[in-house]
Amino acid sequence: MDTAFPKTLVIVPALNEEASIAPVITRIRDSAPWADVLVINDGSTDKTGDMAARAGAFVLNMPHNVGIGAGVQTGFMFASLNDYDVVIRNDGDGQHDPRDIPIILRALLDGDADMVIGSRYLENRGYTPSAARRAGSLILAGLISRITGRRFTDPTSGFIACNRRAIRLCAQIYPHDYPEPESIVLLHRAGLCLKEIPVTMQPRQGGRSSITFLRSGYYMLKVILAILVDLLRPAPVEEGIAR
Repeated sequence: MDTAFPKTLVIVPALNEEASIAPVITRIRDSAPWADVLVINDGSTDKTGDMAARAGAFVLNMPHNVGIGAGVQTGFMFASLNDYDVVIRNDGDGQHDPRDIPIILRALLDGDADMVIGSRYLENRGYTPSAARRAGSLILAGLISRITGRRFTDPTSGFIACNRRAIRLCAQIYPHDYPEPESIVLLHRAGLCLKEIPVTMQPRQGGRSSITFLRSGYYMLKVILAILVDLLRPAPVEEGIAR
């Protein structure tokens, strides 16, 4: 690892991504050669784990499909146990552009935020979601912005950078059901500072999204209920974490 950079771990959750995982790892290593790459192989039934290991990543093979939240929390636990300064999440399907890793890292290091979230909506960079997905994102963004008192535009973004304080807290309490929007509320209530910066994300490559207005509405209802239930619980406590 280049000592000019903080000790950095890029977490890549992956499920049956054998076609894309090696190119994603290569692009991450090209964009952030100082960073270690950890692939969370979430019960894949293809060769995702083997392809990731051949590409030079650390691989944690989950015993079965545990879901994105539990998988990412496992990555945070790995980072906390191995004393990483920074964690960056970059998905294994190629949607997140690794060329933005240095940008999101610099925003974390130069500012006062504990977590930086890459938003596809702060600037128009050509990302065109389905109408249902965009409507759902707007509803969630409005709710979370109201709860936190800070403006958020992309609460379902998984492209994030975290400092030590956020790493340790996420290792303890990272939500499993709806991790991206719930984690914003949980970390805010724990006293952490979060902010967004614009990033480039790739649009859907071919096919048609399975997210209809009906399914989007059902998802939004479940997420909103989960967030409201979280608000009824005591605020998360940082166990043994000093800023």
